[in-house]
Amino acid sequence: MLKQPLKLFRGVGFAEGISFLLLLGIAMPLKYMMDIPMAVTIVGALHGGLFVLYLAVILYVTIVKRWSFIKAALAVVSSVIPFGPFIFDARIAKNSEV
Repeated sequence: MLKQPLKLFRGVGFAEGISFLLLLGIAMPLKYMMDIPMAVTIVGALHGGLFVLYLAVILYVTIVKRWSFIKAALAVVSSVIPFGPFIFDARIAKNSEV
């Protein structure tokens, strides 16, 4: 998979985006509305690991594909916006050979 850095980026971005939506849409309501904090503990840990992996893959792709600082920064910013990784991924897929 390291021979295809954009596929790696898209896969990790998808997983990170899903984990963020699960955290915001399911785990946090369970914690604050139903007093089940374990959901945030589990999903939060999963999301945190995927977020760190996503940042590492952004760095890797930036080096290998020679992304500009702006493009890399937009990838990072998109990761903290709900649905952001999916929107960024669509732009990457549209503008490059994936």
